Amino acid sequence: MKKILVRVLIGLAILIAIPFVVALFMDKDMNLQREIIINKPNQVVFDYVKQLKNEDNYNTWVMMDPGMKKEYRGTDGTVGFVYSWNSENNDVGEGEQEITKIVDGQRMDFELRFKRPFAGTDHGFLTTEAVGEDKTRVTSNFVGQMAYPMNLMGAWCKDMMGKEMQKSLDNLKNALEKS
Repeated sequence: MKKILVRVLIGLAILIAIPFVVALFMDKDMNLQREIIINKPNQVVFDYVKQLKNEDNYNTWVMMDPGMKKEYRGTDGTVGFVYSWNSENNDVGEGEQEITKIVDGQRMDFELRFKRPFAGTDHGFLTTEAVGEDKTRVTSNFVGQMAYPMNLMGAWCKDMMGKEMQKSLDNLKNALEKS
């Protein structure tokens, strides 16, 4: 009886340890990219997306909690502008986004600083490119890291975040093409 119990406990320990060992060898980087074509001139699209307050109209995470607390520091659409949020909804959490670089009509870089539900600092950027007289390709990029052992859920997180990024771009297209 004692030998069986020992074997069962050893078996359970191995089963519990396997995911942690696997996570040691899994990728911790998260690089996501999604794009869409919007039927508007490039400068119109760029001028809209560089204003972080406009995210209220298309960003799926912002739209999850219309009642969340928001604060702004600086001049929207310029380097150094910070948009902070705090939501009771843990899917939204608490954090801030700061514009770190702008190349007019082409690219806006930003830093995302998450406080809750998980602390971390990640980066992202949006690019716009004219692909016709009144057509613009918008590319959304997210670059981050998942700490061990959370990286075990990397594929699931990439899939979920990629879907939300694409929904945000679809919302952006709808918002801009309506106006």
